[in-house]
Order: sequence, then C-alpha cells, then structure tokens
Amino acid sequence: MTRIAVIGGGKIGEALISGLLQAGHAVKDLVVAEQHPARADELAAAYSVRVTTPSDAAEGADVIVMAVKPGDVEAALTEVSKVELDGEREQLLVSLAAGIPTAFYETRLPAGFPVVRVMPNTPMLVGEGVSVLAPGRHVKKEHLELVRGVLSSVGKVVVVPESQIDAVTAVSGSGPAYFFLVAEAMIDAGVGLGLTRATASELVVQTMVGSAAMLDRSGESATELRAAVTSPGGTTAAAIRRLERNGLRTAFFDALEAAKIRSAELGTTTE
Repeated sequence: MTRIAVIGGGKIGEALISGLLQAGHAVKDLVVAEQHPARADELAAAYSVRVTTPSDAAEGADVIVMAVKPGDVEAALTEVSKVELDGEREQLLVSLAAGIPTAFYETRLPAGFPVVRVMPNTPMLVGEGVSVLAPGRHVKKEHLELVRGVLSSVGKVVVVPESQIDAVTAVSGSGPAYFFLVAEAMIDAGVGLGLTRATASELVVQTMVGSAAMLDRSGESATELRAAVTSPGGTTAAAIRRLERNGLRTAFFDALEAAKIRSAELGTTTE
C-alpha cells in the first residue's frame, strides 16, 4: 500500500485521513504531522493514526500531502526538507494549500521532484468534495493516477492545466460559500414571508440537496432543469424574472471574476 504523510491536521487534513480510512486504507500506512499538542491528541484518539513532526512524517512516505494554511507552507516545507527526499523512487508532494504554485515547491525540493497542486473544497469534509488536480513539470501519468486514487476517497476528481487553477478556485474552491449565501438569503426570505426559521431552513436545505442530486444524476443541463420547473406565467417564472431583472447573472460573473483575480494575486506573492 502507498504510505501517505499528511502535513497539517486541520479540517482538510482530517477529512482526507477520515476518507482514506473509510476507503480501506490501512492506518499503519498513514501518518500525520500536527504541531498543536491538543489537536494531535484529538486526531490520534479519533483515528488511531501516528501523529508526529513534519520531518518524521515525510521520511519514507510515498506521498507527502501539504495540508497546512498557505502562510505556513514555507515553514512546513523547510521541516520536510530536513529529511532525504527522493523523487527518483516515485516519492511526490501533493499541495492542498490555496494560491501556492507548483514552481514554489519545485525550486525548494530536489531537482525533478514531482509536485501536484490541488484545489479542494470543503464538501470533502462529508465525502462530497471536488478536488481539482494540476500537475507540475515533473509529474508522470502514474503520479497523477496515484493522487487521483487518494483524493477520490473524499469526492470527485478533475484534472486541469495549472493555468486554469485560479478559475477553478473561483468556481469550486470558493463555490460552497456562494451556495451557503444563497441558502442563507432564501431562509431569511422564508422567515420574512411568515415561516419559522426551522421550517424555512429544512425546506431550503432539502431543496438544495434534491436539486443538486437531479443535476448530478439526471443527465440534463442546469438550463434544461430550470426550464422544466418554470411554467410560463407561473410562480417560478415570476421569481426568475425578478432575479434576472436584479442582475443575478452579472453579480455571479463579477463575483467569480473577483475571486479569480484574488487567487492570481495570492499566487504572485509566493513566487
């Protein structure tokens, strides 16, 4: 089995550990690096994994997953680099840190070391995430398939060129927050229309869950499904007309464009 070192025991790191274990990965082949003692104890108790330092975790690992916050990457990578890393034996690094390009790692790791950049999203915490992979210069097909197998334990996996990662960040990386905002607005509107907050919340959440399932499984596009609900002259048509009049599409385009620009800015500051 592949030995995986997860550097960082936060929510994303924990989600990956949980997903790997549920997918049948042996606990003996997982190791976690976590600097906060209380959190380290919590992870060890919950998953029976060995929790240690970044350098110890990386030593002998086949896959090193960088799951720390972007601001902590350089310090964690310095610790990891204290051990003898070897890209020649198919050891590779997977970065889940937003805004950090593969070139940042490639210039600090042994020559030719393979790096795969990943933009995950928070639904991986419930096994329903989408992880978008962008291979670095030295990544081979077998490296990419290995990472795909690891991350498929917490949701779907998509591969894009690194040049598209900023757009991916805007769409799926930040995307859950847009849906949560829409849910929040719909719940507040339901309360304003006379429903209790509990009832409005239940209706909105299940409507979102069911609508996502239809979009995922029906084979029909979002446009087709939306049209099927929108009877001419009906209640949905009245609501859609008002949303369009208030500039919904423009607002979303502007929002995603702003997220893409900010993602590119964050990447530039690390180079």
